[in-house]
Amino acid sequence: MRSNDRDEKYMNLEKRFRRKAAMSIEVISGHDAQNEAAKQKIASENYLQTVLRRFKRHHLAAVSLIILGVIVLASLLAPVIAPYDPNEIAGPFGGAPSKEFLLGTDQIGRDVLSRLLYATRISLLVGVLATVISTVIGVVLGLIAGYFGGVADMVIMRFTDMVMSFPYILLVLVVAAIFKPRLWNIILILGFVDWPGIARLVRGNVLNLRETNFVKGNIVAGMPLRHILFSEILPNTVAPILVYATSVLALSILDEAALSFLGQGVQPPEASLGNMLNGAQSLTVLTTQPWLWIPPGLLIVVIVMAINFIGDALRDALDPNSRR
Repeated sequence: MRSNDRDEKYMNLEKRFRRKAAMSIEVISGHDAQNEAAKQKIASENYLQTVLRRFKRHHLAAVSLIILGVIVLASLLAPVIAPYDPNEIAGPFGGAPSKEFLLGTDQIGRDVLSRLLYATRISLLVGVLATVISTVIGVVLGLIAGYFGGVADMVIMRFTDMVMSFPYILLVLVVAAIFKPRLWNIILILGFVDWPGIARLVRGNVLNLRETNFVKGNIVAGMPLRHILFSEILPNTVAPILVYATSVLALSILDEAALSFLGQGVQPPEASLGNMLNGAQSLTVLTTQPWLWIPPGLLIVVIVMAINFIGDALRDALDPNSRR
């Protein structure tokens, strides 16, 4: 009797083991099928889809993109959503946040929230236009230096080294002091001092691409120079340019804030994030009126960090050697 019970017990254990083994095989087969489907899907992707898939893996960058999009949208809609005119004396001097003034008022009674929305628009405008100017200058000079080489390369690179040898912020301050501190002057100043890094980056890429077979084939085929530079070489250099441009954008926004804080940038009554911080230099304001300096300072930090996170994700997403 005991022998029969033992045999029955072993048979039950064997059946359970076989069921688990069968289930494990099904799970493994399912995983293999999913992996194979994923591989086929990845293999059928175009370049843009691959970049988007890699970018989405960076969760901080995806969140940063949403935050930056909200900030940009709010700044563009400033005339619609701002409760007051940014230069209008709408309340008490140095009033604390309240239902009527969500972020309080500044020293002369202007609504801080309204000025913050318009200031963000100005700071982003300066950053974007300065980045575009510096990128265009850097790309053109880098293409010329890298493709032609010789005397052109030597002259351009020595001039680039000379510009980079000056202390950056000192150079910006000197140029800003020479020219009248206006919005467009600040944009041009920042645009004309941020190009050396992009020029060196483009030159290095062009030197490598110039020796590739597809470029040599175009030269032998007698293709025009503009086709070789702008249709063959430049598209293969866009990825590193785009990544580097994000760092230039963040740096330009910080530079504008620094210049405006020092009184050499955007001038009052026009609002920018830098000159909003300018009013918080006294110890009294820092300790008793934090609503005057925390919102613009925090917004600068958030914008710069968001741009840097996006730049890091773009670097990995656009890297052809990335396995992600």
